[in-house]
Amino acid sequence: MLKSAKNKFLTTDLDANLLSTPFKVETKWHVITGASCSGKTTMINQLSAKGIKTAAETARKYFDTEIAKGRTIEQIREHTTDLQRAIDGMQKRLEYGLNPHETTFLDRALPDSLTFYRVAGLDPNEILAECFQHRYASVFLLDRLPFLRKKMLGPEDEVSASFVDEWLERDYSALGYRVVRVPFLLPEERLAFVLDWIEGSK
Repeated sequence: MLKSAKNKFLTTDLDANLLSTPFKVETKWHVITGASCSGKTTMINQLSAKGIKTAAETARKYFDTEIAKGRTIEQIREHTTDLQRAIDGMQKRLEYGLNPHETTFLDRALPDSLTFYRVAGLDPNEILAECFQHRYASVFLLDRLPFLRKKMLGPEDEVSASFVDEWLERDYSALGYRVVRVPFLLPEERLAFVLDWIEGSK
C-alpha cells in the first residue's frame, strides 16, 4: 500500500483486473458527491422539495443514530476503520433496497467508500468488487464552498478535504464514469446546472 507523503492517506492503485468487472445492474440513479462543505445536503433537499426521489447520506444517518444513543461525534470517529466499514455496510443495504428503474438522486454512493477507505487507512480494493453491482446514470462532484462548519462528519482540515475532493474524482473515473464537476454557484443555479446537464445528456 502506498501513502502520499503530503497527507499520509493511501494512494493505492485500484486492482486492474477488478476494474474490468462488468456492472450487474444499470440504474437511473444520479450521484451527488463531494468533500465536506460542498453543498450536497442543500442540493438533495432542493431536489426533494421538487418532489424528486432522493436518498440521504448514510454516514449522516449512522451518526444521527449513534448520537441518539448518547455518543459524541468524537467518540464515533475514534475508531475510523470500524466506522468506515459500518457506513459501507449501510450504503450497500440502502442501494440494494432502491428501485434501479426509478430516477433517484443519491447523497453519496458506494464508490465514495473507495476514497474514504483511503482516508481511514484501508485498502480500497477490499470493496472494489462491490462497486460493480449498480451502474449510476451520472456522477456529479460538487466543488467545495468557501466556508467551514464547526462540526462536520467527514475530514475537517484543508488537506483532508482536498484529498477527498481529488480522489473522489479519480476513483469514480477509474470505474469508468464521466465525473461532472459542478462549480461554485448560488444553490438554485447549481441545481439548474445539474438538471440541465441531465436533460441535455438524454
